[in-house]
Amino acid sequence: MQTLINKFKIPIGKASVQAFAKTIADDAFSIEELIACSFHQDHQIGFRAAWALEQVYFNHQPAFLPYAKAFLNCIHMQTNHSANRSFMKILADMTGKKASAEIKTIINHHDTTQILEVVFTWLIDNKVPVAVKSHCLSILVNLVEKHDWIREELVQTMDFLIEKESIAFFAKVKQIRKQLAISDKRLQLSKRQI
Repeated sequence: MQTLINKFKIPIGKASVQAFAKTIADDAFSIEELIACSFHQDHQIGFRAAWALEQVYFNHQPAFLPYAKAFLNCIHMQTNHSANRSFMKILADMTGKKASAEIKTIINHHDTTQILEVVFTWLIDNKVPVAVKSHCLSILVNLVEKHDWIREELVQTMDFLIEKESIAFFAKVKQIRKQLAISDKRLQLSKRQI
């Protein structure tokens, strides 16, 4: 793991992190160690490790898959807001409609209770950046089908936060409300067909 820490001690750009993600995916380094490195006490090292993990997930998903459960099991422990941006981006994709069949199976069989608790907590935390909150909103709306109680809580939380947050947050809330309305229409149609 020290090699990873040394790699992330210096600033890296997008091209470098993408190339390094490929190296990691090719088994040069352990993805499990990369996840652990994202929790490093030096927040810059943790951020860079989380960014590399994000690149592994999006560009080399087969290498990520064996570690998906480990990733899900440790999300609640992440306290680095910069690393959280990458973690939440990954989780938003994992819970989304475009997730691979393997990822959907993992999410469907995973107890997401702890994840939901931390996502709602970050959503209302004033110190959490808007980019993280935006991904939190996506995660919550993506999990409405798995946990129907989320819908009401999410609407109430958005109503509460709309006055306190930025224009960017307002735009995301508008998008989420549209998704919820579309999902409501689908639910009504399916009930009519029964």
